[in-house]
Amino acid sequence: MNTAVPTDSDSKTVLNISCYQFVAIDAPDALRDTLHERAQALGLKGTVLIAEEGINLFLAGPADAVRTWVDALRGDARFAALAPKESWSDEVPFRKLLVKVKPEIIRMNHPTIRPDQAPRAPALPAGTLKRWLDQGHDDEGRPVVTLDTRNGFEVDVGAFDGAIDWRITKFSEFPDAFQAHRAELDGKTVVSYCTGGIRCEKAALYLDQEAVRHGLDAKVYQLEGGILKYFEEVGNAHYHGDCFVFDERRAVDPELAPSPDSVVE
Repeated sequence: MNTAVPTDSDSKTVLNISCYQFVAIDAPDALRDTLHERAQALGLKGTVLIAEEGINLFLAGPADAVRTWVDALRGDARFAALAPKESWSDEVPFRKLLVKVKPEIIRMNHPTIRPDQAPRAPALPAGTLKRWLDQGHDDEGRPVVTLDTRNGFEVDVGAFDGAIDWRITKFSEFPDAFQAHRAELDGKTVVSYCTGGIRCEKAALYLDQEAVRHGLDAKVYQLEGGILKYFEEVGNAHYHGDCFVFDERRAVDPELAPSPDSVVE
């Protein structure tokens, strides 16, 4: 985990983390109870979703408390590789702590897509995507398109320049949207992206499988770490606007600071 202190403002003392991992969890209810107890004892707020396919979390609080919770979770070998993305704020952007067991940590309603049971689709580092967008093609000379896997209202807050946006209203609509628009991906290198990586990881796996099934000439990647990692590593190159987040900040800017126009008072 990045352990740097905030540099934009000494007043920003609340550490916000987001992270997910697709990994088989055979007793999600027991894990829920353990993680809830730890987070509550440390005074953290946010949301932790657990399913048989993995974990997805958004937590905030004092830096030492947040990192203590993460270190304890990493003590479980299944989560040793967790690398939360960090940002800072003046206030905790969550009203309460929720730790829930769900059928999926991100709902797609497509049971054959199980990232915890299959190899990942290739992940593209932020710097490589920027370079490809700078030059207008990938390293093989193929045209590159970015495919936004988020809901339409999130895209409206900010997106990559010229991104494909199928105006879905929930992620479970993504498979049908692909079937309706799959021809536009033929012959392209497709980089799926989302906020922090979880949706584009499932989407890329689905796209890769379906491209083969339909005989499409499409090379599929997922943007490693999503928009938040892209902001952290290369800023807002080829991106316009902010990034919507599902907490009271509503959006963060390319410096990963709460967007002044979006914070809920």
